[in-house]
Amino acid sequence: MNKGEFADKLASKTGLTKKDARKALDAMIDLITETLVSNEEVLLTGFGKFETRARKESKRINPQTQKSITVPKKVVPAFKPGKNLKEIVAKKLKVVTAGSTLKVKKAR
Repeated sequence: MNKGEFADKLASKTGLTKKDARKALDAMIDLITETLVSNEEVLLTGFGKFETRARKESKRINPQTQKSITVPKKVVPAFKPGKNLKEIVAKKLKVVTAGSTLKVKKAR
């Protein structure tokens, strides 16, 4: 589901117009972004937590040249799902093996 489809479903669930749903979605994304840039967490109880994490410098291999490169330390946004979200997803979906790969399917 992309952002436009998400806004459409939000509109149908809330009774908002599509334009208002899009504004609400954009405002929520902006607010989460601003909060993370302020180095604060966004905790949505039951859903999850948005936070920033520090990544240390690391050595990697450039696949095109096979030469070693250094990836500098950086700050990245992260999401940790809440207990309720994990339980709902685990209840509604299951893991199946298709050949040598794992896939996600709806539980019956």
